[in-house]
Amino acid sequence: MSGEELRLIEANVFNMPVQAIRKYRKDSSEVCCCLKYFIFGFNVLFWMLGLCILAVGVWAWSEKYTFSNLGKLSHVALDPALVLICVGGVTFIIGFTGCVGALRENTCLLAAYAIFLFIILLLELTAGLLGFIFKDWIKMQATDGFQAFIIHYREDPDQQNLIDWIQEDWLQCCGIEGPKDWDKNNYFNCSSQAVGSREACGVPFSCCKRKPNEIIKNKQCGYDVRRKPSEGFSFDVSKIINEKGCVQAGEEWVERNLLVIVTTAITVSFCQILSICFAQNLRADIYAQKAKWH
Repeated sequence: MSGEELRLIEANVFNMPVQAIRKYRKDSSEVCCCLKYFIFGFNVLFWMLGLCILAVGVWAWSEKYTFSNLGKLSHVALDPALVLICVGGVTFIIGFTGCVGALRENTCLLAAYAIFLFIILLLELTAGLLGFIFKDWIKMQATDGFQAFIIHYREDPDQQNLIDWIQEDWLQCCGIEGPKDWDKNNYFNCSSQAVGSREACGVPFSCCKRKPNEIIKNKQCGYDVRRKPSEGFSFDVSKIINEKGCVQAGEEWVERNLLVIVTTAITVSFCQILSICFAQNLRADIYAQKAKWH
Protein backbone atom coordinates (compact mmCIF):
# COMPACT_ATOMS: atom_id res chain seq x y z
CA MET A 1 0.00 0.00 0.00
CA SER A 2 1.43 3.38 -0.99
CA GLY A 3 1.84 6.32 1.37
CA GLU A 4 -0.80 8.32 -0.43
CA GLU A 5 -3.36 5.52 -0.08
CA LEU A 6 -2.52 5.23 3.62
CA ARG A 7 -3.10 8.96 4.12
CA LEU A 8 -6.46 8.72 2.32
CA ILE A 9 -7.58 5.89 4.60
CA GLU A 10 -6.49 7.88 7.69
CA ALA A 11 -8.35 10.95 6.39
CA ASN A 12 -11.56 8.92 5.96
CA VAL A 13 -11.25 7.30 9.41
CA PHE A 14 -10.53 10.53 11.32
CA ASN A 15 -12.65 12.70 9.02
CA MET A 16 -9.65 15.00 8.38
CA PRO A 17 -8.30 16.54 5.17
CA VAL A 18 -5.26 14.86 3.65
CA GLN A 19 -3.28 18.11 4.13
CA ALA A 20 -3.98 17.97 7.89
CA ILE A 21 -2.71 14.39 8.04
CA ARG A 22 0.50 15.47 6.30
CA LYS A 23 0.99 18.41 8.68
CA TYR A 24 0.24 16.18 11.69
CA ARG A 25 2.91 13.66 10.63
CA LYS A 26 5.44 16.42 9.98
CA ASP A 27 4.92 17.94 13.46
CA SER A 28 4.85 14.66 15.39
CA SER A 29 8.65 14.37 15.73
CA GLU A 30 10.39 12.90 18.78
CA VAL A 31 13.26 13.86 21.09
CA CYS A 32 16.79 13.02 19.94
CA CYS A 33 17.21 9.29 20.65
CA CYS A 34 21.01 9.45 20.46
CA LEU A 35 21.18 12.14 23.12
CA LYS A 36 18.57 10.45 25.27
CA TYR A 37 20.21 7.02 25.32
CA PHE A 38 23.73 8.44 25.60
CA ILE A 39 22.75 10.17 28.86
CA PHE A 40 20.90 7.04 29.98
CA GLY A 41 23.78 4.64 29.20
CA PHE A 42 26.46 6.84 30.76
CA ASN A 43 24.49 7.31 33.98
CA VAL A 44 23.61 3.62 34.28
CA LEU A 45 27.34 3.00 34.71
CA PHE A 46 27.61 5.97 37.06
CA TRP A 47 24.63 4.72 39.07
CA MET A 48 26.05 1.20 39.43
CA LEU A 49 29.47 2.58 40.40
CA GLY A 50 27.87 4.67 43.14
CA LEU A 51 25.91 1.66 44.38
CA CYS A 52 29.09 -0.45 44.59
CA ILE A 53 31.03 2.26 46.46
CA LEU A 54 28.11 2.79 48.85
CA ALA A 55 27.81 -0.97 49.50
CA VAL A 56 31.54 -1.25 50.25
CA GLY A 57 31.37 1.70 52.66
CA VAL A 58 28.35 0.31 54.52
CA TRP A 59 29.96 -3.14 54.65
CA ALA A 60 33.19 -1.66 56.07
CA TRP A 61 31.23 0.18 58.77
CA SER A 62 29.19 -2.89 59.68
CA GLU A 63 32.36 -5.02 59.93
CA LYS A 64 33.70 -2.62 62.56
CA TYR A 65 30.36 -2.70 64.45
CA THR A 66 30.16 1.09 64.19
CA PHE A 67 26.36 0.99 63.98
CA SER A 68 26.09 -0.88 67.29
CA ASN A 69 28.89 1.02 69.08
CA LEU A 70 28.25 4.74 68.74
CA GLY A 71 31.23 5.48 70.98
CA LYS A 72 33.46 4.96 67.94
CA LEU A 73 31.90 7.99 66.29
CA SER A 74 34.28 10.35 68.11
CA HIS A 75 36.75 10.07 65.23
CA VAL A 76 34.19 9.52 62.50
CA ALA A 77 35.60 12.32 60.32
CA LEU A 78 38.81 10.29 59.91
CA ASP A 79 37.01 7.10 58.91
CA PRO A 80 37.68 6.07 55.27
CA ALA A 81 34.47 4.02 55.34
CA LEU A 82 32.47 7.22 55.91
CA VAL A 83 34.20 8.82 52.92
CA LEU A 84 33.17 5.82 50.78
CA ILE A 85 29.57 6.10 52.02
CA CYS A 86 29.40 9.82 51.22
CA VAL A 87 31.03 9.51 47.79
CA GLY A 88 28.94 6.45 46.93
CA GLY A 89 25.73 8.12 48.07
CA VAL A 90 26.32 11.29 46.03
CA THR A 91 27.36 9.27 42.96
CA PHE A 92 24.29 7.03 43.32
CA ILE A 93 21.89 9.99 43.53
CA ILE A 94 23.43 11.79 40.54
CA GLY A 95 23.44 8.62 38.46
CA PHE A 96 19.83 7.89 39.41
CA THR A 97 18.53 11.34 38.42
CA GLY A 98 20.40 11.27 35.11
CA CYS A 99 19.49 7.67 34.26
CA VAL A 100 15.78 7.75 35.11
CA GLY A 101 15.37 11.35 33.97
CA ALA A 102 16.66 10.53 30.49
CA LEU A 103 14.81 7.21 30.16
CA ARG A 104 11.44 8.56 31.32
CA GLU A 105 12.00 11.98 29.72
CA ASN A 106 11.37 13.55 33.11
CA THR A 107 12.32 17.23 33.02
CA CYS A 108 12.37 17.56 36.82
CA LEU A 109 14.91 14.76 37.26
CA LEU A 110 17.01 16.09 34.38
CA ALA A 111 16.99 19.53 35.99
CA ALA A 112 18.06 18.00 39.31
CA TYR A 113 20.82 16.10 37.49
CA ALA A 114 22.14 19.30 35.89
CA ILE A 115 21.94 21.20 39.20
CA PHE A 116 23.84 18.48 41.09
CA LEU A 117 26.60 18.49 38.47
CA PHE A 118 26.78 22.29 38.54
CA ILE A 119 27.07 22.36 42.35
CA ILE A 120 29.84 19.75 42.30
CA LEU A 121 31.65 21.65 39.52
CA LEU A 122 31.37 24.86 41.55
CA LEU A 123 32.72 23.13 44.66
CA GLU A 124 35.63 21.68 42.68
CA LEU A 125 36.54 25.07 41.23
CA THR A 126 36.26 26.70 44.66
CA ALA A 127 38.41 24.00 46.28
CA GLY A 128 41.05 24.34 43.57
CA LEU A 129 41.14 28.13 43.88
CA LEU A 130 41.29 28.08 47.68
CA GLY A 131 43.93 25.34 47.59
CA PHE A 132 46.09 27.52 45.35
CA ILE A 133 45.62 30.64 47.51
CA PHE A 134 45.80 29.03 50.96
CA LYS A 135 48.55 26.46 50.38
CA ASP A 136 49.98 26.89 53.88
CA TRP A 137 46.56 26.32 55.48
CA ILE A 138 46.06 23.18 53.38
CA LYS A 139 49.48 21.94 54.48
CA MET A 140 48.59 22.58 58.12
CA GLN A 141 45.29 20.69 57.79
CA ALA A 142 47.06 17.77 56.10
CA THR A 143 49.61 17.72 58.92
CA ASP A 144 46.88 17.69 61.59
CA GLY A 145 44.99 14.93 59.78
CA PHE A 146 48.09 12.78 59.40
CA GLN A 147 48.92 13.29 63.05
CA ALA A 148 45.45 12.06 64.00
CA PHE A 149 46.00 9.00 61.78
CA ILE A 150 49.26 8.28 63.61
CA ILE A 151 47.69 8.64 67.06
CA HIS A 152 44.78 6.29 66.21
CA TYR A 153 46.82 3.95 64.01
CA ARG A 154 45.93 0.74 65.86
CA GLU A 155 42.33 1.70 66.68
CA ASP A 156 40.81 1.44 63.20
CA PRO A 157 41.92 -1.13 60.58
CA ASP A 158 40.74 1.12 57.73
CA GLN A 159 42.84 4.05 58.93
CA GLN A 160 45.76 1.68 59.49
CA ASN A 161 45.52 0.31 55.93
CA LEU A 162 45.23 3.84 54.53
CA ILE A 163 48.34 5.16 56.28
CA ASP A 164 50.28 2.00 55.36
CA TRP A 165 49.33 2.51 51.71
CA ILE A 166 50.42 6.17 51.84
CA GLN A 167 53.77 5.37 53.47
CA GLU A 168 54.64 2.22 51.56
CA ASP A 169 53.04 2.34 48.11
CA TRP A 170 52.25 5.96 47.32
CA LEU A 171 54.84 8.33 48.81
CA GLN A 172 57.50 6.00 50.29
CA CYS A 173 57.71 8.10 53.44
CA CYS A 174 57.52 7.74 57.21
CA GLY A 175 55.66 9.96 59.67
CA ILE A 176 54.75 13.61 59.19
CA GLU A 177 58.24 15.09 59.14
CA GLY A 178 60.14 11.87 59.82
CA PRO A 179 60.15 8.59 61.76
CA LYS A 180 60.28 10.41 65.12
CA ASP A 181 56.61 11.38 64.67
CA TRP A 182 55.64 7.80 65.51
CA ASP A 183 56.45 8.67 69.12
CA LYS A 184 52.92 10.14 69.20
CA ASN A 185 51.47 6.63 69.02
CA ASN A 186 51.19 4.66 72.26
CA TYR A 187 52.41 1.44 70.68
CA PHE A 188 55.51 2.92 69.03
CA ASN A 189 56.40 5.41 71.76
CA CYS A 190 59.80 4.64 73.30
CA SER A 191 58.29 4.76 76.79
CA SER A 192 56.07 1.79 75.85
CA GLN A 193 59.02 -0.55 76.30
CA ALA A 194 58.38 -0.29 80.03
CA VAL A 195 55.08 -2.13 79.57
CA GLY A 196 56.63 -4.73 77.26
CA SER A 197 55.51 -3.42 73.88
CA ARG A 198 57.62 -5.08 71.19
CA GLU A 199 56.93 -2.18 68.82
CA ALA A 200 58.35 0.41 71.26
CA CYS A 201 60.89 2.78 69.68
CA GLY A 202 60.05 1.35 66.27
CA VAL A 203 57.95 2.26 63.24
CA PRO A 204 55.29 0.39 61.23
CA PHE A 205 56.49 -2.01 58.55
CA SER A 206 55.14 0.40 55.90
CA CYS A 207 58.04 2.75 56.71
CA CYS A 208 60.58 0.11 55.66
CA LYS A 209 62.23 0.21 52.26
CA ARG A 210 61.27 -2.61 49.96
CA LYS A 211 64.20 -4.89 49.17
CA PRO A 212 64.87 -6.03 45.59
CA ASN A 213 63.04 -9.24 44.63
CA GLU A 214 61.22 -9.21 47.97
CA ILE A 215 57.94 -11.12 47.65
CA ILE A 216 56.69 -11.18 51.25
CA LYS A 217 57.59 -8.13 53.32
CA ASN A 218 58.99 -8.60 56.82
CA LYS A 219 56.34 -7.21 59.18
CA GLN A 220 58.94 -6.76 61.93
CA CYS A 221 61.45 -4.77 59.90
CA GLY A 222 60.63 -1.56 61.79
CA TYR A 223 61.25 -2.90 65.28
CA ASP A 224 63.79 -0.99 67.44
CA VAL A 225 65.02 1.22 64.58
CA ARG A 226 64.69 4.37 66.70
CA ARG A 227 66.59 3.01 69.70
CA LYS A 228 69.81 4.73 70.68
CA PRO A 229 73.24 3.10 70.23
CA SER A 230 73.77 3.50 73.99
CA GLU A 231 71.02 0.92 74.50
CA GLY A 232 73.06 -1.66 72.58
CA PHE A 233 71.39 -1.18 69.19
CA SER A 234 73.26 -0.17 66.08
CA PHE A 235 71.30 0.41 62.87
CA ASP A 236 72.00 2.09 59.57
CA VAL A 237 68.50 3.54 59.61
CA SER A 238 68.77 5.04 56.11
CA LYS A 239 69.09 1.52 54.64
CA ILE A 240 66.14 0.11 56.58
CA ILE A 241 63.39 2.74 56.56
CA ASN A 242 62.35 5.84 54.63
CA GLU A 243 63.44 8.90 56.59
CA LYS A 244 61.57 11.48 54.54
CA GLY A 245 58.34 12.83 56.07
CA CYS A 246 55.06 12.30 54.22
CA VAL A 247 54.21 16.04 54.04
CA GLN A 248 57.44 16.80 52.19
CA ALA A 249 57.02 13.68 50.03
CA GLY A 250 53.47 14.76 49.21
CA GLU A 251 54.60 18.24 48.13
CA GLU A 252 57.27 16.73 45.90
CA TRP A 253 54.75 14.30 44.38
CA VAL A 254 52.39 17.18 43.52
CA GLU A 255 55.24 19.13 41.90
CA ARG A 256 56.28 16.10 39.82
CA ASN A 257 52.72 15.34 38.67
CA LEU A 258 51.36 18.88 38.41
CA LEU A 259 50.73 18.61 34.67
CA VAL A 260 48.84 15.33 35.08
CA ILE A 261 46.77 16.76 37.93
CA VAL A 262 45.84 19.90 35.98
CA THR A 263 45.03 17.90 32.84
CA THR A 264 42.82 15.50 34.81
CA ALA A 265 41.02 18.37 36.54
CA ILE A 266 40.35 20.13 33.20
CA THR A 267 39.13 16.88 31.60
CA VAL A 268 36.75 16.11 34.48
CA SER A 269 35.42 19.69 34.46
CA PHE A 270 34.89 19.55 30.68
CA CYS A 271 32.96 16.25 31.01
CA GLN A 272 30.77 17.77 33.72
CA ILE A 273 30.03 20.86 31.62
CA LEU A 274 29.26 18.64 28.61
CA SER A 275 26.87 16.52 30.72
CA ILE A 276 25.08 19.65 31.93
CA CYS A 277 24.70 20.88 28.34
CA PHE A 278 23.41 17.48 27.18
CA ALA A 279 20.83 17.38 29.99
CA GLN A 280 19.65 20.91 29.18
CA ASN A 281 19.40 20.10 25.46
CA LEU A 282 17.32 17.02 26.20
CA ARG A 283 15.02 19.08 28.45
CA ALA A 284 14.63 21.64 25.65
CA ASP A 285 13.68 18.86 23.21
CA ILE A 286 11.09 17.51 25.65
CA TYR A 287 9.58 20.97 26.21
CA ALA A 288 9.47 21.53 22.45
CA GLN A 289 7.53 18.29 21.95
CA LYS A 290 5.13 19.17 24.77
CA ALA A 291 4.51 22.58 23.21
CA LYS A 292 3.45 20.96 19.91
CA TRP A 293 0.80 18.88 21.67
CA HIS A 294 -0.56 21.84 23.58
